[in-house]
Amino acid sequence: MYAEFDDSLVTGNDLIDSQHKELIDKINALLVKCENQSDKAGAIRMLDYLSDYTEFHFSAEEKLQEEISYPGINEHKAKHQELRQAVAELHEMLEEQEGPTEEFTQQVQKQVVEWLYYHIKTFDRSVAEYKYMNSNPEII
Repeated sequence: MYAEFDDSLVTGNDLIDSQHKELIDKINALLVKCENQSDKAGAIRMLDYLSDYTEFHFSAEEKLQEEISYPGINEHKAKHQELRQAVAELHEMLEEQEGPTEEFTQQVQKQVVEWLYYHIKTFDRSVAEYKYMNSNPEII
């Protein structure tokens, strides 16, 4: 099952939303590589690519949070670290196996796709709402 960017994942921040779409594209590219269970090298490349893009995205999010003095930045950074750790564990799992097994693909679903959906709907949306409220004090 592939990841999908839908209205439930919109934060209202165009930059972050476009990066989330790109992140989902990277996840799906990894899942495509997982369909060919004998393409270990291809799956490793896609996992590395996903990891690199995740770092780029987290950096942008954390910079935005610093710029707006977001009060939950430390907790948000800790959540980002959770995904970094999950991706590192997936990398180890893939290295130990002969290719992207069904178990590996299930872990990508659980540790990356489900994590990302929850993170966007809660943590990232909270940042976007905080930014919006601070930019529009007349509505408070």
